[in-house]
Amino acid sequence: MDALFARIDSKREDVTALTQALVRIPSINPPGALYTDCAELLGRRLQARGFEVRYERARGTPGDSDQFPRTNVIARREGRRAGPCVHFNGHIDVVEVGNGWTVDPFAAEIIDGRIYGRGTCDMKGGIAAAVIAVESLLELDPDLPGAIEISGTADEESGGYGGVAYLCEQGYLRKPYVDHVIIPEPLNKDRVCLGHRGVWWAQIETFGRVAHGSMPFLGDSAIRHMSEVLRRFEDELYPLLASKRTAMPVVPEGARQSTMNINSLHGGQSEAFDGLPAPMVADSCRAIIDRRFLIEEPLEQVKDEVRALLERIASERASFRYALTDLFEVQPTLTEASAPVVTEVSRAVQDVLGVEAQHVVSPGTYDQKHIDRIGRLQDCIAYGPGILDLAHQADEYVAIDDLVDSAKVMALAALRLLRGHG
Repeated sequence: MDALFARIDSKREDVTALTQALVRIPSINPPGALYTDCAELLGRRLQARGFEVRYERARGTPGDSDQFPRTNVIARREGRRAGPCVHFNGHIDVVEVGNGWTVDPFAAEIIDGRIYGRGTCDMKGGIAAAVIAVESLLELDPDLPGAIEISGTADEESGGYGGVAYLCEQGYLRKPYVDHVIIPEPLNKDRVCLGHRGVWWAQIETFGRVAHGSMPFLGDSAIRHMSEVLRRFEDELYPLLASKRTAMPVVPEGARQSTMNINSLHGGQSEAFDGLPAPMVADSCRAIIDRRFLIEEPLEQVKDEVRALLERIASERASFRYALTDLFEVQPTLTEASAPVVTEVSRAVQDVLGVEAQHVVSPGTYDQKHIDRIGRLQDCIAYGPGILDLAHQADEYVAIDDLVDSAKVMALAALRLLRGHG
């Protein structure tokens, strides 16, 4: 263990440089730019260290095109003896930059021991730490049994269908090829994340009738109908959600209840014009809802709460018409605390940091959902460097100390899993 930790300490500049190199590729999603550049950067490095490297384009998945191919990289190194496979998976896409930055979001500048930039925390720093962990382990013990895999995958920020979901469908990330999965998402380096809440995205559209804006009484405003929906959400649905609590150890504390976000709202004429709009009564208004639910809540119950509210409005409000359309849904997932990967990563946290690992559940979904539901692989957790609250924020950063510490945790856990201590 001491030799492993010393080897990782000696690679402090290496893990920093790899993080910077990944961050300097602006692989923003949408649209899904420069995935191939990120994948090939990882592939070249791992191939030079004895890994067999494959590139898989997720053709036909949402957003895939010749301009923005959904390119994934999978690298595998087989040991000389039979044994389990430990897989490290990280997503190579990052969200848009947004406003409020005080540094260049793609310069990967180092300030006071931190690397700043979009994707440093979520999650290119985690990918770099996993690579350094694996390289250090193999340099010390090249005859480890079993296999080690590292993947860099597309589109996690938009559902993961062009990344982990596609790879699971193609036969990767499932038994008997893979036994244990660690996803180095930024959940804080002393936490082991066992899973996530569920999510249901839907569109609500209210309908009206067009008329001249100077004579709105001749029309029927879909926007006013939507305002009633929003009012009833405030008066009826949000109090109901606030009363629901979970036994899952979701962080932060506010996410231990059911939640719903109004993701977007648009009614009437398109905003894509210059000048003044025409005087029209809106005949359509659309809202996207993002409902996060608990493992104790059946998905159909979650949907029925919204349907029932809309039906009550329809029975009480003249000319109210609506359409409710499912967009996206994921069931909650939770790995058992006694699972081998949980046990060994938790032990490694204790050995490296000197603190007991906190078992948590993520408020939002990540690619564990596909490994669980499609790959049917239950021994999966998220563990990595970075502070959860910094994900998607302006002036996102990862501390270099955290990269080094989490690399030690991942290397030690992988060593024990490969040797069968799990």
